[in-house]
Amino acid sequence: MSEWVFESEFERNLFALRQEKLEAIAALGQSRFPNQYGATHTISSVRAQWGEVSAEALNGTPEQPAPRVEVSVAGRIMAIRAQGKAGFATLQQNGERLQIYVRQDAVGEAGYALYKLLDMGDHIGVTGYLFRTRTNELTIHVETLTFLAKAMLALPEKYHGLADVELRYRQRYVDLFANLDSREVFVKRARILRAIRRFFDEREYLEVETPMMQPIAGGAAARPFVTHHNALDLDLYLRIAPELYLKRLVVGGMDRVYEINRNFRNEGVSTQHNPEFTMLEFYQAYANYHDLMNLTEELIAQVAKDVNGTTIVEFNGHTIDLAKWQRMTMAEAVRRAVPDADLHDGKALYALFEQHVEHTLIQPTIIYDYPTEVSPLSKAKPDDLAHVERFEFFIGGFEVGNAFSELNDPFEQRRRFEQQLAAREDGDEEAHQMDEDYVRALSYGLPPTAGEGIGIDRLTMLLTGSRSIRDVILFPLLRPEKHSDAQGGEVSE
Repeated sequence: MSEWVFESEFERNLFALRQEKLEAIAALGQSRFPNQYGATHTISSVRAQWGEVSAEALNGTPEQPAPRVEVSVAGRIMAIRAQGKAGFATLQQNGERLQIYVRQDAVGEAGYALYKLLDMGDHIGVTGYLFRTRTNELTIHVETLTFLAKAMLALPEKYHGLADVELRYRQRYVDLFANLDSREVFVKRARILRAIRRFFDEREYLEVETPMMQPIAGGAAARPFVTHHNALDLDLYLRIAPELYLKRLVVGGMDRVYEINRNFRNEGVSTQHNPEFTMLEFYQAYANYHDLMNLTEELIAQVAKDVNGTTIVEFNGHTIDLAKWQRMTMAEAVRRAVPDADLHDGKALYALFEQHVEHTLIQPTIIYDYPTEVSPLSKAKPDDLAHVERFEFFIGGFEVGNAFSELNDPFEQRRRFEQQLAAREDGDEEAHQMDEDYVRALSYGLPPTAGEGIGIDRLTMLLTGSRSIRDVILFPLLRPEKHSDAQGGEVSE
């Protein structure tokens, strides 16, 4: 049987002390791990309804007592103190806090004995009535107290939360209640997703779901994760993009589709990359990349206003206005940064852009007309076959979205797949594989279509002022945690 893992002897002793308290709580007749608690209110609803009510209205006067406002709430103890036969504590629930006041003569001897066995981090339920203290703090005067769960490990230091950054990622379950700013990032992320869905639903897009396990890793240039289906004896790939399936749907007559999807790319990690990430992808029939440029500018500004109430964000020391955009071709952008550069070779142009330009694009910028060599799924410009109708947009010095007029010529698509196969044979592991079924789908007729992918994680970084992608992913991928063994060496879980 495995044993508890402790970081220090202090932590081991604290755990043992709290075990003793848990048994003492059970001896008082409380369940050690109760199944439920029937609260009448949440802390947020209490604050919403009575947060502005005056002390006179809640407390009354000796001449005219106020009617009691009785409530029952549950929460985690984030501060607790006892002085003699009375004490104050702070409960936290769903990111909001409320003070409680516990007196022995109100809760009884057993109730106050329970109170003295509580620690920061424990969950309790209380019933009582609202009043305001002499410092005007809205407070519950507790009449009954119910034990709900014991925190067997100590919470982080009171005023610093969980300060170790990697520990915050690894123990997100502590980070969320110890650092309310961190919690707010993920609340805002949910609002971003709601705003995106509302934007597209209002424009008659249909939200769909496509396979996450695919027989061919397609739709992007990336190294996939490989898995195996035992019953079918079939190797599969975790999707690197939903693109080819979404365009199949447009062939099928779903003219406007979008998917908020999880993608997986077997690549490195950085402040802007996580192997598992979230993308928005959308496709619109009878449109081209110019239509999506306009839609993109409208989308980003609208989501910012819906989520933050403004298009102005502070990111990495910069003030950025998400309602003010500039547009440049890739050649124009490179020529500004490297005036004497040779712009005739497509891959060299793209490399110069990544090296000299991308990190400088702080304000919202659309870069368009990409070299054909680096865009195997994009439609060529009618008057310039060396470039395709593709754009990416950049904010804060990194790419946030990628879009293009979709290649709908099945003959040209087959030729480009064959070029990608040749690149794979030459050692390019990220080159696209041949997808015969996708070519067959195009042969049934894909109308003129434009499509785009936008990184939800990176957009969330911008709208929350987060400098690392790990700050906006609840459980980012990390190396295995190491602990010291009995001999002082390190072992991994």
